[in-house]
Amino acid sequence: MGDILKGVKEVIVDVLKVDEKEITLETKFIEDLKADSMDQFFLIDGFCEKFDLSISDEDARNIKTVKDTINYIESQQK
Repeated sequence: MGDILKGVKEVIVDVLKVDEKEITLETKFIEDLKADSMDQFFLIDGFCEKFDLSISDEDARNIKTVKDTINYIESQQK
């Protein structure tokens, strides 16, 4: 999980311009980091590029926290 968490944080910092210290597993993109719909699109795009995967719109709607993101990436890498 460590490498995935590091990569997820890198994407979040790059897209949302937030301090990495603000990001925990429980961090919610909308409520905690004030991401809007465009930000969410760029986050999902960033995760796809960083981890070489494809995330469907339906799956993307269910990714609301850092932990959701890591769980999804881990499930796709098996």
